[in-house]
Amino acid sequence: MPSFPVSQALTASQQGFNPLTGWQYEFIPMAWRKGALVRIFGRATTNGVRLTVFSGSQTIQQRSPVQGGGTAGVTPTVFTTPPIEFVAMPGDRLITSFDEVLAGTPTVDAIINVDPVP
Repeated sequence: MPSFPVSQALTASQQGFNPLTGWQYEFIPMAWRKGALVRIFGRATTNGVRLTVFSGSQTIQQRSPVQGGGTAGVTPTVFTTPPIEFVAMPGDRLITSFDEVLAGTPTVDAIINVDPVP
């Protein structure tokens, strides 16, 4: 199971932070003929972060609030953070765009898991 942990401090009013840029699984491998199950767990230290998720040409989640109240540097888990789950098709590019909207400097902690569909 490929996974990508993220811990990033955002600047005030930063827009479009995409941690998956350049990751090996930013594009779902063509060899995974049935696609991949993607799970995104995201949390921030403030309530001023919004997340948009794209897979290929589909908008999986429109700009929506990210769960606040996290501790900087602590990776969210299934026990504390509801995941965003979807199936991405082979060749799809995954984009997670984090936006800071309250002129604060929060830290975003996330983990993105990508599993081939059996």
